[in-house]
Amino acid sequence: MVSKVTTVAFQGIEAVPVDVQVHVGPGMVAFNVVGLPDKAVGESRERVRAALSASGLALPAKRVTVNLAPADLPKEGSHYDLPIALGVMAAIGAIPAEFLHGYAVLGELGLDGTLAPVAGVLPAAMGASALGKGLICPAASGSEAAWADRDMDILAPRSLIQLANHFKGTQVLSRPVAKLHGNAGPLPDLAEVKGQETARRALEIAAAGGHNLLMTGPPGSGKSMLASRLPSILPPLTPRELLEVSMIASLAGELAEGKLTDRRPFRAPHHSASMAALVGGGLKARPGEVSLA
Repeated sequence: MVSKVTTVAFQGIEAVPVDVQVHVGPGMVAFNVVGLPDKAVGESRERVRAALSASGLALPAKRVTVNLAPADLPKEGSHYDLPIALGVMAAIGAIPAEFLHGYAVLGELGLDGTLAPVAGVLPAAMGASALGKGLICPAASGSEAAWADRDMDILAPRSLIQLANHFKGTQVLSRPVAKLHGNAGPLPDLAEVKGQETARRALEIAAAGGHNLLMTGPPGSGKSMLASRLPSILPPLTPRELLEVSMIASLAGELAEGKLTDRRPFRAPHHSASMAALVGGGLKARPGEVSLA
């Protein structure tokens, strides 16, 4: 039998649909994952095996093949654990396969069957909404996903058992609530600056007109001190800007407890930061300081 579960792969901040196809059939006992998986995805078979065992299920003594389609698109990250586990459960009849057709799924599994938060839930939720699907994600990321669409069906279980019970009807999962992060303390205030009239005037003009600002001067002249106070005279993020900024922060794994913030981002990279840290990139491309700002 072949079961299918929808998940996503990330290209920048775009969520690309990926089909997790699971086949359980006769042959030598094995658990194979194909479709250009990276090391984290390849290791998911051990996490899935342990999580199913902890949930009271055992893999059948058959050949299990998982294909991540399209097969020529590289797959990276641990968020494929949950869709693979649900695909296996549907293939062996542990949950009805038709219940999964209306959802995109992502989440990392612990060996005890609990779900750990993953990066990129917000862009994944927006991608699922564009496909007309709901979203299944870990409970710790549910508040983040709720920002994508107020009418979207979102399930945010804490464990694999909790999700299985929801599908069986023995437990009902409520929709997570979108939350804003409680801003910790006031921002550094421009009113605290004594002197520097020309620099303060330049900051006010740049903030009022939305202009770029380049600061030059010797160390200790007050460039960083002034720059850190620029957000205090900027308005809060608009709803559209909030989602745009938060999608990048989500991919970088910087949304604590799935809560968004309406404060404008301020980054202060060290002068010795590498080019990759500033502009992003790497083997698994991540946003750099320029994008996070």
